[in-house]
Amino acid sequence: MRIVKNFLWNSSYQIFILIVPLITIPYVSRVLGTTGIGINAFTNSITQYFVLIGSMGLSLYGNREVAYVRDDKKKLSALFWELTILRAVLTFFAALLYIGFILISKEYQVYYWIQMITLIASLVDISWFFQGLENFKVSVLRNFFVKVVSLIFIFTMVKHHSDVGLYIFIIAASTFVGNLTLWPYLRREIVGIHIPDLHIARHIGPMIRLFIPQIAMQLYLQVNKTMLKYLVDVEASGFYDNADKIVKMILALVTSTGTVMLPYVANSFAQGLKEKVQRALNMSLQITLAMAFPAAAGVAAVAPEFVTLYFGPSFNAVAPLMMIESIIIVWIGISSVVGNQYLLPTNQLNAYTNSIVLGSVVNIILNFPLIELFGTPGAMWATMIAEFLVAGSQLWAIRHQVVFHDLFSETWKYLVSALVMLGGVRLTMVAASAYSLTLRLVAGIGVGVVTYVAILLLLRPHNLFSYAKILKGTRRI
Repeated sequence: MRIVKNFLWNSSYQIFILIVPLITIPYVSRVLGTTGIGINAFTNSITQYFVLIGSMGLSLYGNREVAYVRDDKKKLSALFWELTILRAVLTFFAALLYIGFILISKEYQVYYWIQMITLIASLVDISWFFQGLENFKVSVLRNFFVKVVSLIFIFTMVKHHSDVGLYIFIIAASTFVGNLTLWPYLRREIVGIHIPDLHIARHIGPMIRLFIPQIAMQLYLQVNKTMLKYLVDVEASGFYDNADKIVKMILALVTSTGTVMLPYVANSFAQGLKEKVQRALNMSLQITLAMAFPAAAGVAAVAPEFVTLYFGPSFNAVAPLMMIESIIIVWIGISSVVGNQYLLPTNQLNAYTNSIVLGSVVNIILNFPLIELFGTPGAMWATMIAEFLVAGSQLWAIRHQVVFHDLFSETWKYLVSALVMLGGVRLTMVAASAYSLTLRLVAGIGVGVVTYVAILLLLRPHNLFSYAKILKGTRRI
C-alpha cells in the first residue's frame, strides 16, 4: 500500500499547487503587468541555466541511487553526504559563473541579484533523498507550508508595477526556507559517517551522464523564453510564460505518478523483479493517458474564455498559445512514464539521453524560423513538435522490451471520450454566451467532467478499473 499512499500524497500536493497559482497569477498579472511578468520570466530562465550547472542532474540521480541502497543505513548515509558535498562544490562554481554573468549584464542586474536566491535554494534542496526513500509525506507537508506562506506575502506586499523585484524575492526566499525545513528530518534516516569513508568521485561519471539530458531538457524548457525576448520582446516572453505555467500546472497533476513510481521501479529493478517493473509501467501509462487526453482537450476548449477572465484582456494573446501547447500534455505524459519511470530506473540512460537531446536540438532549430514567421505561437509549435519526437524516440527505444498492444490497447477509449468532451464544452460555451464568463467557464468545465466520465464508463477501460481496485487495496501491482 506504500505506493498508493505516496501517489495520494503526491497527487494531493499537485492539486494544491494547481490551486495556489490559480489564485495568485491573476492578481500578479494585473499588478505587475505584461512587462513585469516578462521580466520575471526572462530573468528566471537565465538563472535556471546556472541552477542546472549547480545541480548537475543530482535530483534524478540521487532519487534513483537512494532507492537502490535505502535498506542499508550506512550506505544510505554515505551516499547522502557524498552527493551533498558534491552539490555544494558544483553550486559554488555555478555561483561564481553567475556573479560574473551579472557583472557583465547591461540590463536587469537588480533582478538577477535577487534571482540568485533561487540558486542558493537549490544548494539546500534534499527532497531527492526523501523521494528515494518513498517518504513523500515529509516533502509534501513542507511544500504545503511554503506555498501558503508565499501566497500570503504576495497578496499583502506586492501592490504596484514596481514590485517586480519584491515578487521575485518572495518566490525565491520561500523556496529557500522551504528547502531548509527538510533538514531536521534527516536525524531519523542517516547515521554518522567518517569522512575518509566517503568516495565522492565515484558519482561524477554517472551524474555527468544524467547531466547531459538535463542540460538538453532545460534548454527547451527555458530557451523559448530567452529567445522570445531577443527575437520579439520581453512581453512575448511573459505571454509564453503565462501560457506555459497554466499548461504545466495541469501537466503536473497528469504526471504525478512519475515521482512516486521512479523509486518504486528502481527498487524493484535492483531486486531483479522484472515482471513487477513491467506491470508498473503498464499501470502508470494507463493512468497517465486517462488523465492526459481530457486535460489536453479541456485546456484547448476553455482557453479563450479562461484567459480573458483569468489574466485580463491585456493577456488575450495567451489563449492561442495555450490551445497549441495543450497538445504536449499527451506527449509529455507518455515520455514521463517511459523516460522517468522506466528508462531511468532501469538504467537505460543512453536511450533517455538521446531522446532529450533530440527534442532540444529540434526545438532550438525550429525556433528561429517559426518565431520569425509566427512570433510567440511559433515557439509553441516548436515545443509541441519537439515533445512529440521525445515521446516517439523513447517508445522506439523500448519497442523490443514491451508489448505495445498491452500499453496502448485502450488509448482510443480515452481519445474518443476526450473529443466528445471537447465538443460538449464548446457547445456549452456557445449556448451560454449571454451569461458571464465565470458562469460559462463553470458550466463548461462541469459539462466536460460529466461527459468524459460518462463516455469512459460506457467504453469500460479494463486497465483503469484494475487501478481502481489497487487504490481500494483489493489488488497489488
